[in-house]
Amino acid sequence: MRFYNATAFLFPKHYEWRILCICFGAVHLPLIAYVGLQAATGHWDVTTLLTLLAATLVGTGLGLAAIRALLSPIAEATQMLRSVQDGEPIAKIPRGADDLVGRLLGGVATAANESAARIKRLVDAAERDPLTGIRNRRGFTDSAREILLGHQTAVLALIDIDHFKLINDQFDHEAGDVVLKTVAGRLESELRRTDLSARWGGEEFAVLLPDTMLDEARMIMERLRASVALDRTLDEQGWPVTFSCGLASIRDFAQFDEVIRQADAALYGAKNGGRNRVHVSAAE
Repeated sequence: MRFYNATAFLFPKHYEWRILCICFGAVHLPLIAYVGLQAATGHWDVTTLLTLLAATLVGTGLGLAAIRALLSPIAEATQMLRSVQDGEPIAKIPRGADDLVGRLLGGVATAANESAARIKRLVDAAERDPLTGIRNRRGFTDSAREILLGHQTAVLALIDIDHFKLINDQFDHEAGDVVLKTVAGRLESELRRTDLSARWGGEEFAVLLPDTMLDEARMIMERLRASVALDRTLDEQGWPVTFSCGLASIRDFAQFDEVIRQADAALYGAKNGGRNRVHVSAAE
């Protein structure tokens, strides 16, 4: 570190240039010594001098190019660390030999992998509902933004478990948690792989059905509603579990908040209409 700090005045912001400068001077020492000897003796051998000068220049060029290339893994390691700090994924991690630079790359790669895994765990924790294991409102909104970037036709559904407060009051909150987890599992298992589901809050769930027309979305949600209503494992204690659902079309994420309000109004209509049914937004 002493030599590193002592030479910091040479290109303080460019470590590789500092090495090149030092190597440039070192390569020219034989030429400088030869010129000094010629000057001291007063005997000039022009042919030898020119040959030595040419060889020195060629060697300098080749040496500087080789040193720059040898330093490139350090530049890559620096870029990887910068990407990790910015939370960006590292597409390709280079592998080095069993030398100083190779061990440096290996250490950076390990740190990058561990940081990426840690960041993923933190993102998952931030975007997953701890009770049901599916996305929470934040995770749903972030994923919906990515899906709707292509301005595709989609349908947003809001689901509310009917009489959920009575389930909690009559059977206790543990029974209510079981209902929530079971309904969440149904959403994950019975919807299509392209569909997005989340616990919106409390006993409410949200579903985004990409590339789907309203009539098709209604059929999908009606099938899911009937499946939950007929599931005897949900009413072991004598209380049938059903849900109400509101649907609204969406084409762009800019409409997201407005479409949520439309789906919520449709859900309210389903509740007022007797529950255990699917309603379409009046705005359609």
